[in-house]
Amino acid sequence: LSPRFFSFNSPHGACPACSGLGVQRRFDPGRVVAHPDQPLPAALASGALRALSDLETTIRTLAGRYGFRLETPFADLPPPVQQVVLEGSGDEELEFVEVRGAHRTTSRRPFEGILAQLERRQHDTRSLWLREELEGLVADRRCPTCEGTRLRREARFVRLGGKSIVEVSALSVGAAASFFQGLGFAPTEAEIARPILKEVHARLGFLVDVGLDYLSLDRGAATLSGGEGQRIRLATQIGSRLVGVLYILDEPSIGLHQRDTARLLGTLRELRDLGNTVVVVEHDRDTILAADHVIDMGPGAGVHGGRVVAAGSPADVMLDPASLTGRYLAGLEQVPVPPQRRRGSGWTIGVRGARGNNLKSLDVDIPLGTMACVTGVSGSGKSTLVIDTLYRALAQRLGGGREEPGPHAALAGWQMVDKVIEISQAPIGRTPRSNPATYTGAFGPIRELFAQLPEARTRGYGPGRFSFNVKGGRCEACAGEGMIAIEMHFLPDIFVTCDVCGGRRYNRETLEVRLKGLSIADVLALTVAEAIDVLSHVPPVRQRLDALREVGLDYVQLGQSATTLSGGEAQRVKLARELARRATGRTLYVLDEPTTGLHFDDVRRLLGVLDRLVDAGNTVLLIEHNLDVIKSADCVIDLGPEGGAEGGEVVVIGTPEEVAACERSFTGMALRTVLAPSVQNGGCESGARDHSVDS
Repeated sequence: LSPRFFSFNSPHGACPACSGLGVQRRFDPGRVVAHPDQPLPAALASGALRALSDLETTIRTLAGRYGFRLETPFADLPPPVQQVVLEGSGDEELEFVEVRGAHRTTSRRPFEGILAQLERRQHDTRSLWLREELEGLVADRRCPTCEGTRLRREARFVRLGGKSIVEVSALSVGAAASFFQGLGFAPTEAEIARPILKEVHARLGFLVDVGLDYLSLDRGAATLSGGEGQRIRLATQIGSRLVGVLYILDEPSIGLHQRDTARLLGTLRELRDLGNTVVVVEHDRDTILAADHVIDMGPGAGVHGGRVVAAGSPADVMLDPASLTGRYLAGLEQVPVPPQRRRGSGWTIGVRGARGNNLKSLDVDIPLGTMACVTGVSGSGKSTLVIDTLYRALAQRLGGGREEPGPHAALAGWQMVDKVIEISQAPIGRTPRSNPATYTGAFGPIRELFAQLPEARTRGYGPGRFSFNVKGGRCEACAGEGMIAIEMHFLPDIFVTCDVCGGRRYNRETLEVRLKGLSIADVLALTVAEAIDVLSHVPPVRQRLDALREVGLDYVQLGQSATTLSGGEAQRVKLARELARRATGRTLYVLDEPTTGLHFDDVRRLLGVLDRLVDAGNTVLLIEHNLDVIKSADCVIDLGPEGGAEGGEVVVIGTPEEVAACERSFTGMALRTVLAPSVQNGGCESGARDHSVDS
């Protein structure tokens, strides 16, 4: 047998049923039958109703054959009948009677089932609109042939040390290292295996060194966070043992717990000691203090930055009064600990029996009306609990959630929440048309303001004239994008500035209308801080601009393309939109590591924004490693104790002080360095819910 026989990327090893993907795209019964409390056909999703023909005839035939009333809700039909409706009658032939006007025809044939009919319709239709609508009813289902392993049956029978390649691939990096370390071979076999095992041990060791021992070997690349992907690439470079290389890393500590940062720093020092240069863009305190040379940029952001404020050793930077970073490192500036913790509304929302990935049937309650923070070492199950389980389950209950939540027994107290909003670092738009002004809603009032100017009224221009998304005022050469895409065939498209409008998006006539000497293009080119001075007399605009300034985006241009915003900037634009809305309360905001890319001072500003959301009657739920955020939370839920198979349990729940007093909590150990000295080592304080790891 050759190595390709064990690869799902090769036709020699891939499962023939799913082509090595491990999943099959199939219509999801839960999405197709969107309204099970209704009778057929009203129980079906709108897309299914539009795609299927002769439904009335089919349902009458099924009702006559299986003896159910037409007004019976789908959920009340016997399970065997539900199965026939969805999956067909098999070999059994049914008598279908079709009446068209005066003509009546009878035919006998098996019923293929609604799911099969939808698959055929999706395959045959030429309507992109219908195909897109049907795609919303499709979900990935585990391949029944290979059971999600992606390999053909024969490859799964070969064993090494009593395990198949599937079982070995399911091990975490740490467990796999132990497995290969414990293998025994006969003398002849050992001679063959020695060079292979040397490579395996080295590569697994590199992954352990960069803090990824909790990842399973078969983890999909698409499920990795940006920080995890970067550290895997870093491990690859360590293995190459190159010398004289300049390595540039952008925030490698993203997603790392304080306990794991030390191992990462050891890896970076190893790269340096080999004879390389390592340049790191970082906001993490431990990483900055470990550097040989620090270059502090500033003093502000955007147009207020771009200069070297301080340079030298960490000690030199701390002594420089012009460096804001130095003042935070020296403790002269800091994020204050709240004088008191909010107790919340008295209501909670809870997950019962959460068991996705490595979660061990967790029961967790989130106090509403507070800022709650889920912590734990990397791979302890934070995202699985908060995003995959709680957020998705709540989104489904409140409507609009399409993604299937992680396995859990129940969701308690969800009726006390009106809305759930995940404020992620995903882009606010994928084209140059989307920008902070359009996303926050500030652009509408700005266009209305321009339409009220005397010059615009004389020319008969309405608000639509000042939109770059519709014909009339926009530059037609670039369709209002300011850029023209040049197709590169086998390479990604490149964008060049439109030579007609010069990137200003509008035609000459529209740009002749001016507010305080500024055209609509000039206004879009203003930063938020500059726009506040120009548009302060327009309350709807001022409200949204103030929100952008509060989240630390006063340096961003109103018309800055969404594609040029970083993940952290996109997340703060979303926060600004929420701040600018009228407060209704009872909203749960979910944020996954919102401090990514933020300076110490930006973190302090972000916490002020989150406090405003909570004080308005909402709940903020964070996944975070940043100690300044954790110490500011009202409630901390610490998962662990380790990552991967050794995690997935609740270690302790309580205030930051109570978590800091818990000896078993790695987060608690880190918190003791930033909280008051009165927090001593010891068992969990009486107010905390102590979760024994063996309970």
